[in-house]
Amino acid sequence: MTELGAEVAALRFGCGFTRDDFDKPLVVVESVGGESHPGSYHLDTVATAAREGLFAAGVRPLAYGCTDICDGLAQGTPAMALSLASRDVLALAAEMHASCAHADGVLFISSCDKAIPGHLLAAARLNLPTAFVPGGVMPPSDDCRTLEYVATLAQEAARGPVPEGERRHFDEVATPGPGCCAFLGTAATMQLMAEALGVASPAAALIPASDFALLRAARRASAELADNVAHGLRFGDVVDERALHNALAVHAAVGGSTNALLHLAALAAELGLPFDLASYNEISSQVPYIANVRPGGEHPSAYLWFAGGAAAVMREVRDHLRLDARTVTGATVGENLARLERAAFFERNPRRLAVYRLRREDVIRPAARPLSRGPSVRALFGNIAPNGAVLKVGAAAKRRFRGRARIFTAEEEAREAVNGGRLRPGTVIVLPSQGPRAAGMPELFYLTEALGSHPQLAAEVALVTDGRFSGATRGLCVGHVSPEAARGGPLAAVRDRDVVDINAGAAKLNVVEAADGATGKQVAQVFERRFAEGLPPAPERHSGLLGLYMKLAGPAERGARMEW
Repeated sequence: MTELGAEVAALRFGCGFTRDDFDKPLVVVESVGGESHPGSYHLDTVATAAREGLFAAGVRPLAYGCTDICDGLAQGTPAMALSLASRDVLALAAEMHASCAHADGVLFISSCDKAIPGHLLAAARLNLPTAFVPGGVMPPSDDCRTLEYVATLAQEAARGPVPEGERRHFDEVATPGPGCCAFLGTAATMQLMAEALGVASPAAALIPASDFALLRAARRASAELADNVAHGLRFGDVVDERALHNALAVHAAVGGSTNALLHLAALAAELGLPFDLASYNEISSQVPYIANVRPGGEHPSAYLWFAGGAAAVMREVRDHLRLDARTVTGATVGENLARLERAAFFERNPRRLAVYRLRREDVIRPAARPLSRGPSVRALFGNIAPNGAVLKVGAAAKRRFRGRARIFTAEEEAREAVNGGRLRPGTVIVLPSQGPRAAGMPELFYLTEALGSHPQLAAEVALVTDGRFSGATRGLCVGHVSPEAARGGPLAAVRDRDVVDINAGAAKLNVVEAADGATGKQVAQVFERRFAEGLPPAPERHSGLLGLYMKLAGPAERGARMEW
C-alpha cells in the first residue's frame, strides 16, 4: 500500500474531515454536473444523494467533477470536432481525480453521449470498486415530440418557409426539463449499456430525471459500492467478456446508437478484451429488435423505463445473455432478474404507462413479436471498408441500395447539395476525411437530418463516410468506415460515378463498378492506380486538444480512443 505524505491529514482536515473519517474507506464521487446542458444540469443534486448514501454506509465521500459538452450545442460548428475527444478528456480527468485522491472506490454520475463512455474508460484504467448512476432522461415535450424535431424543422426551413410560431413553440418546449435527450440516441443507449455491463444497478437506466426514483437509485448505488469496497469487488471483476456480450445483446435488442459500438470497442481495448464488428453481427443477427422507441420507433425513451427499462429488455432476451455475469450488486445478471421478479417490479412499473393508454408490450415487444426479424444495426465489410463500417438498419428505409457515388469534401457542401435539390435519386454521397485522424470524427447530424427530412430523397440517396452520426440519425447512412481515408483507407480512392453497393443483408459495402467500367477484382487495381496518381491531402494541422486527439486517435474498430 502506498504510504501517503505527511501533509495529507492536514489537507483533509481543511476539507471538513473529522478524526473518525480517517478510519473509513474513501470514495470519489465523480460527476459531470454543471450548467453545460440539460443532461448534466441536475447532477449536482444526484451527487448529493449519492454522498448522503455513502456517509450512511460508513464511507467517506469526496466530491469531484468535470462537466461534459453537448453535441446539440456543437452541431454544425467547429466545436463538433471536439466532441469525441471530450470523451478522452473526461476519462483522463476522472483517472487523475481518483488516483490523486488515493480513493478506495469511485462512484460515477453521468447521463450523456461522451460522459458515460469517458467514465467507463477511466473505471477500466483505475480498476477500483466502481458503481455508476445513470443520470436519467428528460420528460417528453408536447405531442411527445423530442429534441430531434427541432433539427427537422431547421432542415425544412432551409428548403422553404416554416411557420415562425411552430419554431418558437418547440424551441421553448422541446427540452422541458433536465435529463438526457428523450429519444434513444447515444446518451440513452449508453445509460442502457452501463446497466447491461453490470456496473449500474438493475433498473437504474433511463429513470425520468425529475423522478425521485433517480435519487433513490443514487443511494442504492452508494450502498452497493460500499459493500464492494468492503469485499474488494473491482471493475475488472464485473466487466469481462460475459458483460461485454450482454451489452452487445442489449444494444441489438433496443436498436441502439451506432456510436455505442465505438465506445464499447474503446472499453474492450482498454481492458484487453476481444471485440470485433463481425462478432457483433453474429450477436445482433440472433437477438430480436424489441424496443419501440424513437427515433426508430414510436415512443420517447422515458416510456422504456416505465415499461421496465433495461431489466425488462434483458428479461425478454435472457436466452441470448450470459446470465452468470457478475454485477455491481454482488449477484449475477440472472439473480438480479429473479430478485426483480420476486419484488413484482415487472408488474408494478408498467402501471405508469396506463396514463398514456399504453401497455408494456407497446413499448417493449415480446421477443416472439419483435419490431424486426433482422438486426437493427449491422456492420458492413468490403472493398471500401476492409475493417468494417456500421449502418443503423432500423432507421433506414431500405436494406439494399445501389447508386452512383458523388464525392464531397465537406459536410456543409453536401448539405447544401441536398437542400438545394442538386442530388438525383440513386446517388451515394461519399464524404471521406471525416475520421478521427482527419477531423476528430465529428457527428454529421445536420447532413443526415437534411436527408432524412427530405421527402423525395430520404429513401433514394445514401451516405457513406468515415465520420460518425448522431443517435437520432435517420436514413441509409453508413459511417465509421475503416481504415479511414487519412490512414490510406480505400474510401479515399472512391470517385464520382463509381457504383456503390450497400447490402445490409449480406453485411457488404463495395464499389462494384468503377466509373471507367471496371468490375470485380479489377476495382482493387483501379483503387491502386488512383492512389498512385496522388494521395489525399494531409489533414489540416490543429493545436490544442483537437491536434492532440488527431495525433493519437486509434482506428474506429478499436474505439477511436487516444492510444499511446
